[in-house]
Amino acid sequence: MSDKRFEIIENEGSVKGVYILVDKTTGVNYLMEKFGNAGGLCPLIDKDGKPIITE
Repeated sequence: MSDKRFEIIENEGSVKGVYILVDKTTGVNYLMEKFGNAGGLCPLIDKDGKPIITE
């Protein structure tokens, strides 16, 4: 097992990329977007405003 806490489970693009990350400790999914040296990160939520969790 890898000792890394986050795992990329989906990605699109190379220079400009969109990634779905999973925190392997909590199971919470995050959306990460990068463009060159800039980027952003936010938790993915369901229609009720609760974080999306991967078991």
